[in-house]
Amino acid sequence: MNLNLKRTILPGLMAASLAGGTLIPAKPASADMLRDIGIGAGAGVVTGAVRGNGAVINNAIKGAAAGAAVNAVHGTRKQARNRRVGNLGQDVGVGAAASTVTGIILHGTKNPGGDAIDGAAAGAAINVLTNGNRHR
Repeated sequence: MNLNLKRTILPGLMAASLAGGTLIPAKPASADMLRDIGIGAGAGVVTGAVRGNGAVINNAIKGAAAGAAVNAVHGTRKQARNRRVGNLGQDVGVGAAASTVTGIILHGTKNPGGDAIDGAAAGAAINVLTNGNRHR
């Protein structure tokens, strides 16, 4: 009887503790990530339209990748005095690099300069729109 109780109760307790310990603290980070991906995708579409280059979907994908990369870099700023204030140069550089790599994956080395411009604009937009609004 004791073995049967262990087999039925223990897996549920382990699953509940795993979900409570890992999923609940991830909510604010995922909200920031989705916000930055959305800002990056929007900036990618706008810069692609201004440059008159590329499909809307590809520009949105490149911008979203830039947004995710910028958000990931913000997550590494644990030792900074004020993590909520982003570094514009770093955000622009990370966005440009991520968009260039994504552009190479999407369409080869067709236009890496334009891809870098799209990503840099996405990084700058994220910095300007979210500077000072990051969760601690």
